[in-house]
Amino acid sequence: MQSEYDAIIVGSGVNSLACAVHLGAKGWRVGVFEQAETAGGAIKTLELTESGFRHDWAAMNLSLFAGSGFFKAYGEDLIGRGLEFAPASHCFASVFDDGKWLGVSTGPGETRARIAALSEADAKVWDQLCADFPGTAEYVFALLGNPMQMHIQGKLLAKALFRKGFSWTADLVRLLLSTPRKWLSETFESDQVRATMAAWGMHLDFAPDMAGGAVFPYLESMANQNFGMVIGKGGADTVTRALVSKIEASGGEVHCGSKVARVIREGGKAAGVELADGTKIKAKKAVIANVAPSGLMSLLEGGSGDAGFDQKMTKFVHAPGTMMIHLALDGLPDWKASEELKTFAYVHIAPSLDQMARTYQQAVAGLLPDEPILVVGQPTTVDPSRAPEGKHVLWVQVRMVPGEIRGDAAGKITQTDWAEVKDIYAERALDIIERHAPGTRAKIISRAVISPLDLEADNPNLVGGDQVAGSHHLSQNFLFRPALGHATGKTPVEGLHLTGASVWPGAGTGAGAGYMLAQKLGGK
Repeated sequence: MQSEYDAIIVGSGVNSLACAVHLGAKGWRVGVFEQAETAGGAIKTLELTESGFRHDWAAMNLSLFAGSGFFKAYGEDLIGRGLEFAPASHCFASVFDDGKWLGVSTGPGETRARIAALSEADAKVWDQLCADFPGTAEYVFALLGNPMQMHIQGKLLAKALFRKGFSWTADLVRLLLSTPRKWLSETFESDQVRATMAAWGMHLDFAPDMAGGAVFPYLESMANQNFGMVIGKGGADTVTRALVSKIEASGGEVHCGSKVARVIREGGKAAGVELADGTKIKAKKAVIANVAPSGLMSLLEGGSGDAGFDQKMTKFVHAPGTMMIHLALDGLPDWKASEELKTFAYVHIAPSLDQMARTYQQAVAGLLPDEPILVVGQPTTVDPSRAPEGKHVLWVQVRMVPGEIRGDAAGKITQTDWAEVKDIYAERALDIIERHAPGTRAKIISRAVISPLDLEADNPNLVGGDQVAGSHHLSQNFLFRPALGHATGKTPVEGLHLTGASVWPGAGTGAGAGYMLAQKLGGK
């Protein structure tokens, strides 16, 4: 073996880098190996269109990172290494076909007034939700921020029962298990209010009728109302660059363009890795794989030695894919519904619960949706430094789409190869934006379209363009992420650990899986 580290980490996503930072602080020498030429996984920023236009490749919203336990521990140091956030007070909005719109902002009374214009009854409900949020958030964030182990979560449940009582605790459990449609329909009367909140479920593979999906629209709406949103100043890669700097300062190394081909085992224990070029590298204490379950099986040629575990990893289910459209623009879209929409970090085009449900089912069936859900990010309204003066970038997620195309729900696109389809399908998405913001096409200077398979080629964890690295439905969440008995990243191979978005607490920029694993390995 040519090199030696205390720990080797496969992949350089935020969970990998957070894990490496904490282990480095505990005196471990860590080597991170990434197949792509740029570190960061889904969190990186590139000039994809024109010089001077900086586009976040996949992840844009860094609120989970800023609010994480990891940032609480290391934020001051990372800020000293150049990490800088750009706060958004106008967080997200939705536009509707009837010309109405609704947005969530942090300003006193702003959101309430917009909701009241649609329904005074819903405005009163919103007031109550906001008042109750701190008490609810304490327990939900504790659930999401701790290892998924029965003794830890059992203590949290006992605490809730003792302090809040059975009825309150039962209502919280019901929220955690409910579908977005069920919770939103019981809570609000306005279709627009319901759709505005439900759009957040589509970020995390929770279409309106998926059990366990209600909590995400609830949390995003309440957290944005109370705390606002942050993106990265100059690009999301401000996080990646600061993390890499911290790793290197503690004697660790981050190697890009270094694909790991397999895990080396000696006496049944993970002893290191072999790169695609044949280089062998020794790990004295641990090999940590930030990979999808299928990727773990590829690293373990012939399997882990535990047939039951291998079957669970092989059968791990991925969410439908995402297509990204990155635009360099002469100006922000002129939204028909309101000029005020130009000030929002996100504008969702997801008009109804029924449409979201239909879009999701079409994608699951392998069809290009006739009307995909669009998440239109406007980062330069929050952070003008991402584009030349007076210019803008638009970040568009097209959700959901199939990784493997079997047909077109609209009956218009006959091709099934994403290399041919992506530019054609981008026109469908731009048509939808144009409907709500006429003249947007005329403002396009340049564009880059990233298909689901392009995303997977860059980052194999995003199987079929699945940006959340695995469905979060109840059968693959909580104790079952990625499988029962393995929510802490434990594998049957001694010294080999799984981390990343496929492990509890799942997708997002919060670095929870990597940080919790590092705490376990490093003795807190």
